[in-house]
Amino acid sequence: MPAGNLNSRLKERYRREIVPKMREIFGYKNDLAVPRLLMVKINAGISAKFGKEDKYMETVAKTLERISGQKPVLMKARKSISAFKIRQGMTVAAMVTLRGNRMYDFVDKLINITLARVRDFQGISVKSLGNSRSLTLGFKEHVVFPEIQSDEVEKIHGLAVSIATNAKTGKEALTLLKLFGFPFQEDESK
Repeated sequence: MPAGNLNSRLKERYRREIVPKMREIFGYKNDLAVPRLLMVKINAGISAKFGKEDKYMETVAKTLERISGQKPVLMKARKSISAFKIRQGMTVAAMVTLRGNRMYDFVDKLINITLARVRDFQGISVKSLGNSRSLTLGFKEHVVFPEIQSDEVEKIHGLAVSIATNAKTGKEALTLLKLFGFPFQEDESK
């Protein structure tokens, strides 16, 4: 990961190409009015059947750390839910929040490497954008990320990646993400 005041190539592309295009399309008065990426959250749930296994929780945490470049926060259950065999205080998920250059580097890697490694990938559904103007992607297998060597994997787990923008409308968010290079399915957007 770049250190200090070095900017990632996606951040530079945002400043030089995406901001002028967004201003042209939507008529923003200045560069600060143009929507931008706020943060990326990476979550991995820990199922109840593996929740008591410390080795599995450690594996999930190490996976998120390798993928994101920073240590994840382990989330504990706030209350017991007997139907899901969850007890209060039990570790149920691991989460990482990325901002700044790490966020842009992760999004660059996600667009150019990771999505290409997903089996039978047909493009991102526009429905993944949702009403919140943030894009949420689910991965059934964590091995699609280039930091994970498939021969080291003992148990495969899924994870979710949420990319938050400060766009005011869904159309602005969709245009922004398309300009970043996210491969959306064309049939649904019409």
